[in-house]
Amino acid sequence: MKLKNLTKNVKNLFTNRVNCSIISTCRTDLFLSNEVIKTMKVAIYCRLSEEDKNKLSKEDDSESIQNQKSMLIEYAVKKDWEIFNIYSDDDYTGADRNRPAFNQLLKDAESHKFDIVLCKTQSRFTRELEIVEKYIHGLFPIWNIRFVSIVDNADTENKGNKKARQINGLINEWYLEDMSDNIKSVLTNKRHNGVHIGAFALYGYKKDPNQKGHLIIDEEASQVVKEVFTLFSQGMGKSAIARYLNEKGIPNPTEYKRLHGLRYKQPITKQSTLWRYFAIADMLVNEIYIGNMVQGKYGSISYKSKKNKPIPKEQWIRVEGTHEPIIDMTLWNTVQQMIKQKAKPFSNGEIGIFAKKVKCMNCGYIMRSTKSHERRYLKCATKNACKDACIGSFISVSVLEEYVLSELKKLTEKYLNMDELEKNVVFNQKLEEKILNIETQLKDYQSRMCNCSNGIKTLYLDKVKGIITEDDFIELSADLHKDKSTYEKLISELSMQLAEIEQRHNNMTSNGEQLEKYLELEHLTHDIVNQLIDFISVGKRDPETKEIPIEINWKF
Repeated sequence: MKLKNLTKNVKNLFTNRVNCSIISTCRTDLFLSNEVIKTMKVAIYCRLSEEDKNKLSKEDDSESIQNQKSMLIEYAVKKDWEIFNIYSDDDYTGADRNRPAFNQLLKDAESHKFDIVLCKTQSRFTRELEIVEKYIHGLFPIWNIRFVSIVDNADTENKGNKKARQINGLINEWYLEDMSDNIKSVLTNKRHNGVHIGAFALYGYKKDPNQKGHLIIDEEASQVVKEVFTLFSQGMGKSAIARYLNEKGIPNPTEYKRLHGLRYKQPITKQSTLWRYFAIADMLVNEIYIGNMVQGKYGSISYKSKKNKPIPKEQWIRVEGTHEPIIDMTLWNTVQQMIKQKAKPFSNGEIGIFAKKVKCMNCGYIMRSTKSHERRYLKCATKNACKDACIGSFISVSVLEEYVLSELKKLTEKYLNMDELEKNVVFNQKLEEKILNIETQLKDYQSRMCNCSNGIKTLYLDKVKGIITEDDFIELSADLHKDKSTYEKLISELSMQLAEIEQRHNNMTSNGEQLEKYLELEHLTHDIVNQLIDFISVGKRDPETKEIPIEINWKF
């Protein structure tokens, strides 16, 4: 009986254990199942560049941002991914690092607001190999972000296609460089053939809808151009012409483009809509108005930068008779002759002592010279062009000269004072010590940055040889990249500090000799002002105190 009961108890215990095991297994399976079906958040990134806008086939799915979005949304839905956000950059190249949506995506990725980045192709995300390595292979794995591009089958979850992604990155980099060279060659050829390649036609013209690269006259704007040339030929000054146009309510070229629906990217301010002296001045010497195409005035620094640099005038590309002129040659020659005669502000051929050195304290624009009763004055150019745009500043040249000489004398006497001179010597010594310390720091940071670069290369080779794992490479290279970026920032900051301190030091050592020459100075010249002064700000005269606010920004 006891044996029978014991057997029954053992049997029950075994059964209970089996049942518990089954329950435990079921729960585990359920848990794993829940992990598998967890909804993943995806960030969709689209990019359309200028190159996409020239597709021959309108059915090409890269023709528009919308088509890219549709393709990627459909893919995400099929994968049961939750769409967190759609980031879209229009009219940006794959080498542009200043894409607003792209940078916002990277910021959100670092905060892990989503799990996946989805693109049409890897090149839509970037064409730079450096960015591929930094984010797709470096930071994204650390942030636990998966990268997927559907056309070229790039997927960071699949470690087997990493080399393919790297090769794609390298090919895209070469593509950028080759495309840049090809575009330059094509554009140069077009310029030599007199084809207009600008995004916008010059004010007075519009693009010919029937012939690409050809300009036709804009009847409305051309009448303003003719009026400007005529008024100047009749003796009206450039500032007076600007004021005349503003008073008539005629929109300036920038505002005219906006009013006619052109996507002219320039911030709108109260003053940005005004005609100004320099707009009139540029118009009066532009050969496009007599039918000649003049291009190639600026050139890009590199294919990775949108910044331009001015090209010497002798290298500009000039082609005659490419389009209908607005201004006839008789009027053009008259205007050019008058400009030559007015090139120098004074009858004696001298340049004003404060030419291009005095700014209005209220609007920041250069004050222009005027003459009344044989006396020279400086007045606000904005106020002169439109009385409601600025409260205006006004000062006699002789009054300003007297004030500058007085301030210069005070500075000279102070500097040449022996006590002050001793202080300056001590100050110079401290500057020299600071320069030495910064130079030492720079060498140290440059060495460390170089070590980081070499370390990244060594790690990559170790990974290729199988010495370290992929995960170790990602972790270690990310640390090195972070350190390298830190050192680059420190080097940049220290270099700026060094340049500033060296300039101060050079100024301090030469100021004594420089200022001593001006101790007995009675009159200023343009060369002296240019040598000593960066710029002068002049405010509006106080009606009660009769004082005029003046701020001198010295070069020393």
